Amino acid sequence: VTRLTRDPIKGLTMIDLISKFVEALNSDAGPWSIAFAMGLGMIMGLTPFWSAHNLIILLFAFVFRIHLASFWLGVAAFSGFAYMLDPVMIGLGETLLAHEALVPTWTQLYQSDFWRFTRFNNTMTLGSLAFAIIAFIPVVIFFRLFVTQYRDHIMDWVNRMKLVQMLKTSRLFGGKMKSAG
Repeated sequence: VTRLTRDPIKGLTMIDLISKFVEALNSDAGPWSIAFAMGLGMIMGLTPFWSAHNLIILLFAFVFRIHLASFWLGVAAFSGFAYMLDPVMIGLGETLLAHEALVPTWTQLYQSDFWRFTRFNNTMTLGSLAFAIIAFIPVVIFFRLFVTQYRDHIMDWVNRMKLVQMLKTSRLFGGKMKSAG
């Protein structure tokens, strides 16, 4: 089984992504926008980066109004989790590819150039995409609840902290962090 590599996100530092995510949490960005961004980022982060389905994910990210910094943070964060989940996702891919009832389907699909291009015959690609699709709705709901709970119960307390007030005006965050409170 050939292992497709995941490429790091170039040009974006983790501190920039976290800063923009915190800025989004404290702004009027819609909770669903942030949640869907993290969900799409999860799909792209869990699956091999240079996969055909990731072109569709990128298209969704750019066409629909989602928070792009949250999307890229989701890609980066879930790429880290992907290495821990690889054995599970490879096992899922093997199970799907070797399932007796599905073998004729995979054989038929592999006869087409388009389906060969998708690389779904690779256990890592198929298993990670299946895992990510199954996890998409729970992840989106979790992040939607996280954003609303953060804004309702934690944001004011965090914004009053001296460290946060210093960071808001520091060069590290460019003095651009906004407070919705």
